[in-house]
Amino acid sequence: MKLKYRSSLQRTMIVYFLLIGFASSLVGVEFILDTHRPELRQELLGNFAQMNEGKISADQAMKPIRTLRNKGAVMVGVILCVVIIVLTMLIKNITEPLQHMIDVSKEIARGDLSKTIHIAASNELSELGNTINELTTNMQEMILLAEEVCASGTDFLQDLTARMAGTQMAEKDYIHLREAMAAHSSRIRLLGEIIQDIRLFRIDRG
Repeated sequence: MKLKYRSSLQRTMIVYFLLIGFASSLVGVEFILDTHRPELRQELLGNFAQMNEGKISADQAMKPIRTLRNKGAVMVGVILCVVIIVLTMLIKNITEPLQHMIDVSKEIARGDLSKTIHIAASNELSELGNTINELTTNMQEMILLAEEVCASGTDFLQDLTARMAGTQMAEKDYIHLREAMAAHSSRIRLLGEIIQDIRLFRIDRG
């Protein structure tokens, strides 16, 4: 199945690499044009002829080559500047938000559901951040619901225990029922302790 569109993050990456490619191509074309100029060839031939006649030194004869070399060094510097600028933009727009998401996700994994992801850009990273925020909200709601279930279950067991205290039961059945209720109460208390270890906060959607 072929994609009919490119994602915004993919377009951003393509633009960055196109900038580097365009700058490199422009500098390369400029350098090739300089090295193939008829004027450069004529100047070098004239300098070599004058050098053979002893009119100029070898250093003076190679002056056009040194000029071309210096210009090539400047072109390389321009390419490096473009690469640095593009890498800076890449780090700011992609790497930093991604690292922010990793750090927040680690905090959420430790149980702090108050952490939220804030990404100003409008791309796949921001969508992923919003999805994680929705996930933490759903987790909070489920935990709050589990707390309510634990509380209601505990109240029910306490009420049932109080009612059974006044009824006549066989000692064997009574002991078995009490043990089952004690085990169930223990599991509910354990679940409540686990829930209490997680810090519950409402995500601010504003």
